[in-house]
Amino acid sequence: MHEFVAKDLHWMQLAIKESKKSLIKGEVPVGAILTINDSIVCASHNQPISLVDPTSHAEINVIRKAAQIIGNYRIPNSTLYVTLEPCTMCYGAIIHARIKKVVFGAFDNKTNFCMSEDGSSQKRIHNHSPNIVGGVLADECSKILKDFFKNKRP
Repeated sequence: MHEFVAKDLHWMQLAIKESKKSLIKGEVPVGAILTINDSIVCASHNQPISLVDPTSHAEINVIRKAAQIIGNYRIPNSTLYVTLEPCTMCYGAIIHARIKKVVFGAFDNKTNFCMSEDGSSQKRIHNHSPNIVGGVLADECSKILKDFFKNKRP
């Protein structure tokens, strides 16, 4: 197994554990981990319902925490691991934070912004383009989401 793949699997497993914290709160189960130099900086999960904040996605929460921890609104040389492909709002925050790499699990077939067929996220209309790796532990990440929605919508 390639070294980067092993690291990606390890960190995604932690993001999955973080996503389960959302389940306890009745939130859509998405978790995120942010690392710098192969060390975890922080972790978070979806909380828009419990925090009454539509922007409180796992990615936004982890970016906010990391910025406070490192004392900079830019988080260069970092990697964001998230269990679901980031939405457009989260991708914008990723660009502004200058996150170097995004690794996600489940593909979002409704918005699929990061891996869209038209390549929206990789067009040079942005001043920063992170490296994107999708589908890491996709089946496990997808199952958590599918089970959540199946139980919500009989």
